[in-house]
Amino acid sequence: MPHPARLLLLSVAVAATLAACQRAEDKAQAPAKAPPAAAAPASNTPVGYDSKTPYATVKLTLPQAVKTTPALHAALYADTVRDLKQFEEGAQADLSEAGGGPNPYEKTIAFAPGAETGKLVSLARTNFEFTGGAHPNTSFDAVIWDKTTNKRLGFADLFQPGADLSVLDKALCAAANAAKQARSPGSETATLDGKMWTCPKAVSTPFVLTPGTTPGKAGGVTFLMGPYQIGPYSDGPYWIALPQSAFRALLAPAYADQFDGAPAKAGDVTPKN
Repeated sequence: MPHPARLLLLSVAVAATLAACQRAEDKAQAPAKAPPAAAAPASNTPVGYDSKTPYATVKLTLPQAVKTTPALHAALYADTVRDLKQFEEGAQADLSEAGGGPNPYEKTIAFAPGAETGKLVSLARTNFEFTGGAHPNTSFDAVIWDKTTNKRLGFADLFQPGADLSVLDKALCAAANAAKQARSPGSETATLDGKMWTCPKAVSTPFVLTPGTTPGKAGGVTFLMGPYQIGPYSDGPYWIALPQSAFRALLAPAYADQFDGAPAKAGDVTPKN
C-alpha cells in the first residue's frame, strides 16, 4: 500500500501539471492584442504658394488644419495653383500687348476654416484680384468636403431635391438687411426682386458651416456675399450666419445629423480684416 506522504506528493504534482496545462490553454485561446493604429499619413502638400514676375504677383494661403484631410489638401492646392499660373500667363499677355504698365497685376487666394463636423469639413475661399482700375475686386467661394467619401459637396447634396427654398431665401434676405442697416443706417433695403439692391438666392450663394454650441455639429451655415451684392462697394462684403433651425426641414437626410444646436454667433459675422 503506498505511503500517505507519497500519495500527497503525487496529488500536488498532478494538480500543478493540470494548472499549468489550463494556463497554456487559456493563453492560446486569448485573442491577440491588436497592433497600434497606424497614424494618419501626413500630407506633404505645401500650405502656401507664391510667385512674382514683372507682370504679376500671385499668392495662395491654406490653413494648417487642412493637412489633416490629405485628399482635400492636395485637390485644393493643385486647383488653385493652376488658377494662379493661368492668371500669370494672362497678365503677361495683357501687359505685353499694352506695352507694359506701371504696376503688375495681383491675385491672392486665401482659405479660412469654417466649422468641421464628424463627416464634413468646410473652408471659405477669398479671391482678391487687382488688374488696374479704381479698386481691386474681392469675391468668395466655399468648399464643403465629405471626409467619409473624399468628395466635394454642392448645395444639392446638403439640401433635399425639390425643396421649397423660399423660407431660406427670406431668412437670408432679412438677416442681410439687418446687417446692412447696422452698417449704413437708413440705406435702401435690398429685396428678393429689387431693382437697385437685390438679395441673392441661397442656392447661388457660397456658404460654409457655422461653428455651433453642440460639439462636433454645425450650428448653421454662413453665406458669403461680396461687395456690391446688397450695397455699395464702401459697405464691403457680408458674411451672414443663419441658425440651422431656420432650414433644418430642408436638409438632406444623409447630412441632417451633422447639424445641431445654435450658431456660436448669428447674423453679421464678416471677418474684421
